[in-house]
Amino acid sequence: MSKNENPIKAETIITGHVNADFDCLAAIVAAGKLYPGATLVFPGSQEKNLRNFYMESATYFFNFKHLKEIDKSSVKLLVVVDTSRRKRIVHVDPILKNPGLKIHIYDHHMKSECDLDPEFMIKKPWGSSVAILSHEIRERGIEINQEEATIMGLGLYEDTGSFTFNSTTEHDFEAGKWLLKNGMELDVITDLLNRDLSAQQITLLGRLLEGATTHTINDLDVVITEISTPEYVVDFSVLVHKFMDIENIKVLFALGRMNDRIHLVARSRTQDIDVGAICTSFGGGGHVYAASATIKDRTLAEVRDELFALLYSKVTPRLNVEAIMSKPPVAIPRDMTISKAVERMTQYSLKGVPVVDNMENMRVVGLLEQKTADKALSHNLGHVEVEIYMQHPFSSIKTDSGLHRVMEIILGQKQRLVPVVENDRVEAVVTRTDLINMLVQDPARIPESLFPDKKQERNIRNIMRNRLPNKILNILETAGKMAAEIGTEAYVVGGFVRDVLLTKTNLDLDLVVEGDGIAFAKKLAQKMDGRAKYHRKFKTAVVILPDGQRVDVATARLEYYEYPAALPTVELSSIKMDLYRRDFTINALAVHINPASFGKLVDFFGSQRDLKDRTIRVLHALSFVEDPTRIMRAIRFEQRFDFKIGGQTLNLVKNALKLNLINKLSGYRLTHEMRIILNEANVLHSIERMNELGVLEAIHPLLALNSSRSQVIGELERLMSWYSLLYLEPPLSVWKTYFLAMCMGISKAKMEQIYDRFSFSPTERREFVHMRDTIFWAAGNIMNIKREMKPSEIYETLSPVPLEGVLFIMARTKREMIKKYVSQYLTSLRLKTIDVTGEDIKDFGLEPGPMYSQLLNDVKLCSLDGKIKGRGEQLLYLKERIKEINAQKAD
Repeated sequence: MSKNENPIKAETIITGHVNADFDCLAAIVAAGKLYPGATLVFPGSQEKNLRNFYMESATYFFNFKHLKEIDKSSVKLLVVVDTSRRKRIVHVDPILKNPGLKIHIYDHHMKSECDLDPEFMIKKPWGSSVAILSHEIRERGIEINQEEATIMGLGLYEDTGSFTFNSTTEHDFEAGKWLLKNGMELDVITDLLNRDLSAQQITLLGRLLEGATTHTINDLDVVITEISTPEYVVDFSVLVHKFMDIENIKVLFALGRMNDRIHLVARSRTQDIDVGAICTSFGGGGHVYAASATIKDRTLAEVRDELFALLYSKVTPRLNVEAIMSKPPVAIPRDMTISKAVERMTQYSLKGVPVVDNMENMRVVGLLEQKTADKALSHNLGHVEVEIYMQHPFSSIKTDSGLHRVMEIILGQKQRLVPVVENDRVEAVVTRTDLINMLVQDPARIPESLFPDKKQERNIRNIMRNRLPNKILNILETAGKMAAEIGTEAYVVGGFVRDVLLTKTNLDLDLVVEGDGIAFAKKLAQKMDGRAKYHRKFKTAVVILPDGQRVDVATARLEYYEYPAALPTVELSSIKMDLYRRDFTINALAVHINPASFGKLVDFFGSQRDLKDRTIRVLHALSFVEDPTRIMRAIRFEQRFDFKIGGQTLNLVKNALKLNLINKLSGYRLTHEMRIILNEANVLHSIERMNELGVLEAIHPLLALNSSRSQVIGELERLMSWYSLLYLEPPLSVWKTYFLAMCMGISKAKMEQIYDRFSFSPTERREFVHMRDTIFWAAGNIMNIKREMKPSEIYETLSPVPLEGVLFIMARTKREMIKKYVSQYLTSLRLKTIDVTGEDIKDFGLEPGPMYSQLLNDVKLCSLDGKIKGRGEQLLYLKERIKEINAQKAD
């Protein structure tokens, strides 16, 4: 660019780390699809083949720019791919100083700390950055061309070792499938990645092989090799990869002194050594299985010594299970009762035991924790067999398993007890206590990722700001600031958070405060000019704002149930225990709203995983025992979101039904849950699922579904969609119409049993009795008329029937003529008005009385049939009728 040219104004630029590889280059191109109009900036590479590819392809096809061509002060958004570290994007240092600069990051290097300040970041432990960006592109329905698919494929194949590296995930395969579908040219990728070595490279490879030494570091074999050369070695990382293939090495560190710098390339095929962490300590980066670093101002000997020090300090010694397991195991058979199991665990002071098929074969089928058994016993379930409430599925290990796997299960998966299985028999167990006793001696053995509750934190602040109305955001931010001012922590929890992540609309705010929820609600109401109502027993409150928006506020609490199906007793607790009392994992999410961490997602129970897997899962084995209405809620959420009830949860549903726990529910609670289900969009699927699992029969045998009821409910769903588009008044009680269909064929006398089961009030009983009677009467009248009905006859027949009943008639009939009559009534006849009133009748001299209604109805009937039109004819009709009435009185 000449000095006379004006620099390019670029509001958004996309770049990656210096010494870029194919994945970095491809990720820049992919990110360009997410940010149309952005300027792509290549950070530079030391590998000639990559530079040639960039010069020959990227420059022409993807319009990359040099940073020197850009007016750096114009940049407002910096998008960084394949890294999250400032020292790896030194080429854009001047831009990082721009006031108000926003940064977006897409990276797959989970272990490297982010020392930038991103407004938005996606970090996922996938095999390549391209896979992450491909997912985002697919989610947004953006199309790519063949050239884009090929360069993205090049990055994907390189960073996953053509899908052979241990870091490869199913998401990388999905990306490959999608790219192939969009024209990815595999022959181009093969030519670029599987190239023959030059004579110089072969010589250097020989030197690497010759200089390699094997070191046993904390029971792990590590190969270290080094070379010195006066100039940069093209494709040094390729030589390292070839080295590993030739020697079948699991862990390799290659040091290359080139010019004034030392290049470190590391590869690993085991989780026991995280090469990314090692290289990060040298100022480089990468992930568990592949990493690199460039080191200046150090001698080869100094780097080698530091490498050994890092390896000895960071590599956990390999211990196998035999060193800490307890043998022989105390086990119980699956058909043992809960009370006997509690006795056995108390006898041996055990917190948990493996459950076996029988005591002869000792095949493990589940695990039982003492706290679960004790809780079941407190619910008078001591006679129940342990297999109903045992934990299944579960993880097991072998005697030669590494300690890392034990820690993954006990610390990561929160499984208190791990069976040691050989030849399909449980030979020993490793308990949480066994592991803790060993770790107390050497806490450094615990990988950072497995510390309890220390997970990769996710902040959804930007998602909330993109998906929520300003009014809702303002409430959350105000509540969060107020919490910080009074020194407490506040969270928005439950279905609201779930639906934000599912991109569904849900403006029902449910706040939890680690403190006095009622006092907090009163203060919030005062601050936002609202009013607060509260329930001291449950330590809950609701704030009602001037526009009618409701904000529920609860004290962080732990609920326990005094007996099955009881209302909860409440105790103060932390946010974790508050979430633990929720019904399902997908509803056990919270978002911190205090200003310092606004948007931080709190997930203790794998809720995000279940949302991703579309699974409904309870938080503990006695969930349905404590509250059987959760069975109906599980079905409701399953159908609403098109999820599936998880296998273990489904077994617990069936067991709760076997114990007849639905029978213990009050009619009021049943009615509440049933109304919600019958107001959902997928009523038929919900009712069919309830019938399939035996829930309807458990509520009352008369409600069991049959083909006639299914057909009418399905037809009602279609009618509800049609009717809702008419925007007619008055509003419809949808659930009543579906309830009529559920009770089809039940006699009037037996319906009393249904009313009793649902604890209907006298008013509700009268409404349903009236509705069923008028439906029967109206349907009979219509069926008995063999000719086409006049509009007035249709109106007279259907007007006494409540609106819900009219729709039920339309859904139940198979005769098109009757459907036509009902449609005519709903959309026209019932809405027709007349132009005369009672005042007109009074003006004609008739004394007020019952005749007024009769006369006005007669006017409407005549108008419907077209016999009289307009106010003039209607007044004339009234005048004549009143004359007749007066004459009859005179006689």
